[in-house]
Amino acid sequence: MSHIQVLDQITIDKIAAGEVIERPASIVKELAENAMDAGASAVAVEIQEGGISFIRVTDNGSGISREDVPNAFLRHSTSKICSVEDLSHISSLGFRGEALSSIAAVTKAELVTKTKDEPFGTRYVIEGGKEQSLEDTGAPDGTTFLIRQLFYNVPA
Repeated sequence: MSHIQVLDQITIDKIAAGEVIERPASIVKELAENAMDAGASAVAVEIQEGGISFIRVTDNGSGISREDVPNAFLRHSTSKICSVEDLSHISSLGFRGEALSSIAAVTKAELVTKTKDEPFGTRYVIEGGKEQSLEDTGAPDGTTFLIRQLFYNVPA
C-alpha cells in the first residue's frame, strides 16, 4: 500500500478545476454570475470554437480594485462573505471563491478591470495558475475576462 501524502498545490488546483469547470459553459456561467453580483447592467459574451480556444466576458459592473486582483484568483477568496455567520444571509449568486482559481489553473487567463474610483485599469495575466504580469492599462469601468486554451495544461 502507498504512503499517504499531501498533494502539491498545482495538482490540488487542477483537481478542483475539474470539479468546477466541466465545459466552457461552466466558465461563462461563473463569469456572468460574477458580473451580475458586481452590479453590471450589461454583459457581453464572445466565444470561439465552442469556448475551447477563446471566451471573453465583458461587463460594466463595479470592477475589481488593483490591490484585490491577485487575491481574486486565490482558492477560497471571495468578496461575498467574511465569516460563517454571513452564510445565513447570502444575497449573491456564488460565494465559495473557487471559480477564478479553477479557471486560472487550466487556462491562459487575462483580466482587465477598472473601478470608477481608479484613474487606470489593471491588466492581469495568469496562466496555469501562475501569475505572468500585473500592470496598469487603459480600460472602461467594469471587468473583462479573456480565457484562452481551456484545459491546455491538463494531462488527461
